[in-house]
Amino acid sequence: MTIESDDAVSKRREGNQVPVIERMLDLLEIIERRPAGTSIRDLSDFLAMPRSTVYRILNTLEARQVVKRSLSGSYVLGPRLLAFAANVVNARDSDLVEIANNHLERLSQTTGEASKLSVRDGDAVLVIAVAHSSGEYGLTVRPGRQLPLHAGAASRVLLAYMDGDDIARILNGPLPRYTDKTLCDAETIGKSLAQIRRQGWALDNGEYSAGVMAVAAPIRDRNSAIVAAVSIPFLASQDETRIEKLHLAVSAAAKAISHELMTRIS
Repeated sequence: MTIESDDAVSKRREGNQVPVIERMLDLLEIIERRPAGTSIRDLSDFLAMPRSTVYRILNTLEARQVVKRSLSGSYVLGPRLLAFAANVVNARDSDLVEIANNHLERLSQTTGEASKLSVRDGDAVLVIAVAHSSGEYGLTVRPGRQLPLHAGAASRVLLAYMDGDDIARILNGPLPRYTDKTLCDAETIGKSLAQIRRQGWALDNGEYSAGVMAVAAPIRDRNSAIVAAVSIPFLASQDETRIEKLHLAVSAAAKAISHELMTRIS
């Protein structure tokens, strides 16, 4: 959802629309902007809506897991929204997911690790397909997850092949630190991007999640444009030989997906 100002939410309630749906979306937008949770009273006061109405809407949404109530009694967004987000793909990404799914399953079965397919989503990265680990200690990955562009293997693969002006804009903007290994310096990230373009793959050494590494490789369309990245996240306890095997496996999967994408989509 696009975050609007509080005034914009109130003003947009006016118009030739279904009032109850408008009120429901207003509630969700306010809850979205308050990740720590918000109460029925706060929602009622802000939206000038009777508490009984707020309660009924929230009760309906909670039954569908669109919102959930914390132990303190405040409301936050619920897990059902993740399922919705996982299916929000454009026509190009829908074809890409269809092509990639079998390759991801094969990759995860071969390596024993989870694998995922990611695309650029504005100034972020969106996971649009996953294959779960077949190993005992494999990591869990969920579709619909949004990640930063500057931290992580798949993210930096996508960033590395973006237009130069876009790269400069991202590197000149906020570069949050997620772990003590996150690259937050524009010059250092720039050198990393150049290395990715030279070698054709990326390694995340625990930059987004502590103790979690990843390897990733780019997927190209018939015009040789980078449209996605396939990656394998894994626990950082792996030795160099194991990391090399994972890097070769993810690179081979990316090439196979690219080949099928080039031959199937006009």
